[in-house]
Amino acid sequence: MLPYTLIEKKQAGKALTREEWEFFIFGFLSKEIPDYQMSAMLMAIYFQGLEDDEISNLIDIVIKSGKRIHFKNKDIFYADKHSTGGVGDKISLILAPLAAATGKVRVPMISGRALGHSGGTLDKLESIPGFRTNLTLEEFQKQTDKIGCALIGQTDDICPADRALYALRDVTATVRSIPLICISILSKKIAEGIQGLVLDVKSGNGAFMQKPEDAELLAKKLKYFGEANGLKVTPVITDMNQPLGQAVGNWLEVREAIDVLHGGGPQCVRDLSLLLTEEMILLANPQETRQSIRRELETLLDNDIAFNKFLEIAEAQGGDISVLKNPDSYPKSAYVAEVTADEAGTITAIDTYGLGLDAIDLGAGRRKYTDTIDPKAGMLVYVSIGDKISSGDLVVTLFSDNEEAITIKAAEIGERFVLNHTL
Repeated sequence: MLPYTLIEKKQAGKALTREEWEFFIFGFLSKEIPDYQMSAMLMAIYFQGLEDDEISNLIDIVIKSGKRIHFKNKDIFYADKHSTGGVGDKISLILAPLAAATGKVRVPMISGRALGHSGGTLDKLESIPGFRTNLTLEEFQKQTDKIGCALIGQTDDICPADRALYALRDVTATVRSIPLICISILSKKIAEGIQGLVLDVKSGNGAFMQKPEDAELLAKKLKYFGEANGLKVTPVITDMNQPLGQAVGNWLEVREAIDVLHGGGPQCVRDLSLLLTEEMILLANPQETRQSIRRELETLLDNDIAFNKFLEIAEAQGGDISVLKNPDSYPKSAYVAEVTADEAGTITAIDTYGLGLDAIDLGAGRRKYTDTIDPKAGMLVYVSIGDKISSGDLVVTLFSDNEEAITIKAAEIGERFVLNHTL
């Protein structure tokens, strides 16, 4: 087999056999197939798609490129949640400790880094000084069983093929591919040893699946392939036509998550955290009522029990919990710019995708996978679709250590908000 002929085959829309995919994936991992040929293959997949058998084979191949976790306690329900990505999505930071605090599930969560315009849970966790996301698999399993949750990134042992592909997809504009998203999400989730998976499938201009029908297809495919591999799967389609909450950027989102874990924060962030955690508990205990689960979860948030579980997780992973207890002590950005409205009107639309790219320019994300993230960088967005604003009202506050970037963005970012001038 030759990489060139296999790329041609996929460019022609033909299915590759399992043996051909094994040759290509393992050849890429061993560096016998270079990045540029894998990039060409990713682009061929992006345009031509994959058949169901190819997706099934690739999920299995990616899992078998590394190790698979097997938790020993068969009486415990292990579950995870995954978001398909958006702007300001900090739900995992709330859901993981909240679910673990119930004692009804254990949450072994393997998260990813920023992908395209979308922030990454791993980068948010690493904005907490000292927080270790590189636990060994043994440490990961022990902590999950001891305190109910562990939050890590992909190790060298778990789906190394996906780790390499993930980085390449991010910089080759091949993220918005339903087959590739299915393979990436499910290989990691199956490998981490869970029984249940809640999927937050984003739809809207700030999501990878911008059209509702694409989000519905992705949700259907994820459920199908997840259940084919023995998982209980609940997909939930949620809105990403505007940022989720106010905070966009790594530490800013951690701080907003802390507010929610204290019983406050933006209502939309609290509501979605409760909904997705509720779905996770239902996977473990389908006999429970939604009303009883919701009451319990609200109590855990409002009485700081979920926040204390977050502290326990962070401390176990080396995090400096003093900044979680006192967020005002966190280092400040060198430059801050407040952007106000030039005119009055009603917000009718927000270019959420554009705001994600703006956050990258401020330092909160990567243009290439070797870039370093500034954990402080980002923005607070104070308006939502439907809000009435007056001239001079505060719309966005920008944070960055890059003076040129913040100056440019302060002048441009108002274009992300569409106004109807008839109040």
